[in-house]
Amino acid sequence: MLSLFSMENKTTAIIIGSGVGGLALSIRLACAGFAVTVLEKNGFPGGKLSQVSAGGYRFDAGPSLFTMPQLVDELFTLCGENARDHFSYSRLHTVCRYFFPSGRQADSFSDAGRFASELENKLGEPRQNVLRYLRESRKKWELTADVFVFSDFSNPGTFASKAFLKGLAGLHRLHVFETMHGYHTRRFATPEAVQLFDRYATYNGSDPYRVPATLSVIPHLEYGIGAYLPDNGMIGITDALFALAKRQGVEFRFGEAAAAITHHAGEVTGVKTGRGTYPSRLVVSNADAAPTYRHLLGDEAAFGREAGKERSTSALVFNWGMKGAFPELSIHNIFFSGNYEAEFRALFHTKTFYADATVYVFIGSRHIPSDAPPGCENWFVMVNVPENVGQDWDAVVSEARAAVIKKISARLGKDIVPYIETEIVEDPRWIEARTSAWHGSLYGPAGNGRFSAFLRHANRSSKYRGLYFTGGSVHPGGGIPMCLASAKITSDIIKKDTDGRNK
Repeated sequence: MLSLFSMENKTTAIIIGSGVGGLALSIRLACAGFAVTVLEKNGFPGGKLSQVSAGGYRFDAGPSLFTMPQLVDELFTLCGENARDHFSYSRLHTVCRYFFPSGRQADSFSDAGRFASELENKLGEPRQNVLRYLRESRKKWELTADVFVFSDFSNPGTFASKAFLKGLAGLHRLHVFETMHGYHTRRFATPEAVQLFDRYATYNGSDPYRVPATLSVIPHLEYGIGAYLPDNGMIGITDALFALAKRQGVEFRFGEAAAAITHHAGEVTGVKTGRGTYPSRLVVSNADAAPTYRHLLGDEAAFGREAGKERSTSALVFNWGMKGAFPELSIHNIFFSGNYEAEFRALFHTKTFYADATVYVFIGSRHIPSDAPPGCENWFVMVNVPENVGQDWDAVVSEARAAVIKKISARLGKDIVPYIETEIVEDPRWIEARTSAWHGSLYGPAGNGRFSAFLRHANRSSKYRGLYFTGGSVHPGGGIPMCLASAKITSDIIKKDTDGRNK
């Protein structure tokens, strides 16, 4: 049991960072009776889940698709509130429009039957192949979710649980010893369908040619559980959770970066900032684990273990205010590379920008017209790029901008340059400085190894008593749903460690 300082007869908890994982954890701990203070170096909450604006255009700066909304709703229920009174979202009927190098084009739909028919009609992929694959994806989720998403891997009991034994019994269905690309090649008849489903490896910044086929579970989140958008944009998730946290009494200190986590005899004692020291024997880092060890703990050995893990991809984003409308596009769009395997070799092996990179375009004003002036559109244009290991990013930005414009213009049959009236660029340097993501890696360690899921940093430190972690760099992984699940796991561990004596 932890020996804890108290404030107003409550156990104090200091959370470093207000990304979605930190926000969710602050709510869970406050609802459990902890006195929670969140230290945030930026002047706003949300981490990657934030926004930028220019020239009358608003852009969601990070994730642009919302899955597993029940994990947000659950936080309101936990606090005795009705989520719909504070936060609302809509399911997308058309999820994404895909443009293939073959010249073919197809839409994905939330309705599995309609989606399967679309791929048959537009790509020649047999309908039953798609439906069978989605059933298998759902089964993988049923076998793995309780263990890999919602369980504490630092607890040996997890691996003796009924959920783990159930997954072990269904191991043959998980295709652990096969790559995602190999699995898709066997499941689909057309190269377009293979490429479409290979893309889901990028949802955790990994390589479909190396990541185990177990990750083919990811499409179930989109087609089985559903793809959504908050009614006031992705920033609506941050805004709703921030407001909920404040209603629960969480104290936020913006513009106050953590400088050090203090510790003595293997136990944390508080957090130092430029304004003073916050004493507490319960500290949670919502920052990336690697810089937490180097910059806040001065622990080079632990830093080396984390930094030595292969990192996920980063992103290069062009937020373009477009003076005009483009009916050829949907709300989410993918312009695929002509050589997907070469693109991933560049991302993970040579750490270079691939000239024919796959381009993602999200047009938020299709969902929220006020995000752009009348008759205009806000384009979030993204390409995957390697982690920041010292590349000349100014040169990469220039090269990528020209390549992206060329690819989109060629497909639309018109030069898009005259339509661009505002531009905000996000590159790995920007991402790292704004969010503490090590090397700008969006999802922390990559999931390319067969046992990568077991090698992510735990939610509780094994070295420093009273130190915990939450967010995308630790178990169970990156992305909004995984960060929310991480907060739930960490909260449960903390409450167990403190024996519920938080009042």
